[in-house]
Amino acid sequence: MIDALFGSKTRVKLLHLFLNNPGKAFYVREITRLIDEQINSVRRELSNMMNVGIITSQTDDNKLYYEVNQRYEYYVPLRAIFADEQVETKAAAVHATATKSWADGFEGLPGLRLAVAAGVLVRGSASAVDVLIVGDVPVAKLKAAVKVAEKAEGRELNYTTMPYEEFYYRWSVRDKFVTEIINGKHTVLVDTDKLLTK
Repeated sequence: MIDALFGSKTRVKLLHLFLNNPGKAFYVREITRLIDEQINSVRRELSNMMNVGIITSQTDDNKLYYEVNQRYEYYVPLRAIFADEQVETKAAAVHATATKSWADGFEGLPGLRLAVAAGVLVRGSASAVDVLIVGDVPVAKLKAAVKVAEKAEGRELNYTTMPYEEFYYRWSVRDKFVTEIINGKHTVLVDTDKLLTK
């Protein structure tokens, strides 16, 4: 039945393979062995999936590798359908406000002065950065907080850190990188100095 819904059994097998292995890349012959389908059928479906944007490709050692695009708009709902383990999904309203459960983990970080959610965490955001962290935060504690957020979201997150002085300078001179995040759709998670929430 799911084959009929998604067009072909090859596509269903590919979705199952990619969505159960986020962050892992496969080359065509490896894929045909893993899902036990004909190479022409696999190539056709890979092309279709590339056009939709659910997978990306890159060349390495003269081989073309494919992997799931974790920034694809419907990545989380598709993963909930095809992943072997149960994946938590979030309502759009909760997602848009940056999910309180893991956002609390950022509030307690020592040295944190500003945390902004954008990118895949905020509906309508075009930012390539999902979390901007400003302050002198211990690396291990930051990585732990990001890992909790990634688990809650079901995908890898792109985050950037910078010292407060650098952020303040770049913001004051209207630096392109900083203003794209702040002027675009975003959610302020922490702002100890009320810099963005005045």
